[in-house]
Amino acid sequence: MSQVQLSSEDHPIPKATPGFEGIKRYWDKQMQMPAAKIMPGELYVSTQGEMIVTVLGSCISTCIRDRKLGIGGMNHFMLPMQGKHSNNWGGDAASSATRYGNWAMEYLINAILKLGGNKKDFEVKVFGGGKVLANATEVGRNNIEFVKEYLKSEMLLTVATDVGGVHPRKVLYFPDTGRVKMRRLIHVNNATISERENVYRKTLDNTPAEGDVELF
Repeated sequence: MSQVQLSSEDHPIPKATPGFEGIKRYWDKQMQMPAAKIMPGELYVSTQGEMIVTVLGSCISTCIRDRKLGIGGMNHFMLPMQGKHSNNWGGDAASSATRYGNWAMEYLINAILKLGGNKKDFEVKVFGGGKVLANATEVGRNNIEFVKEYLKSEMLLTVATDVGGVHPRKVLYFPDTGRVKMRRLIHVNNATISERENVYRKTLDNTPAEGDVELF
């Protein structure tokens, strides 16, 4: 007997964590749970039982959670750094500033801290950095090197990594439990993801980073 798939109308999506209302959220029919889908330059933090989804090429996603509270989130950034000493920090979870790794990491960490998290209880998982951009072969490698150095300098516990290679990845992250389901998209045409990242990168090159966020 086939199972009946329930729609989002049958399962109302719970309210987004304050500050993350701009992130696309939906009812995932396959996993039968609410989900948030993040694109390059976005991040999402969850305080309840929901899934965070993204597809990575040369970009990096870092999953961070407070393993005692079950509060955590995931970012998705394209470029390693921009002006660490700049005063312009990302103003929201999809701002032009969070396209950069250093800003995306700071925003994600501070969002979890604001929700009651404690850095000594953080656990980290890192994905992405594939060599999928034909005309920008160093992008993935630079992202991997950046995030490794960043996590080392912040002395954060990294419990899992799956980076590099030549294939895109689809990542499903469950912040309340820390579980991750990851699939390498071996049979997916890399050109689609490469083109998306190339278009996004060109947009970044022509858009100044803006916004403010309180850091503590």
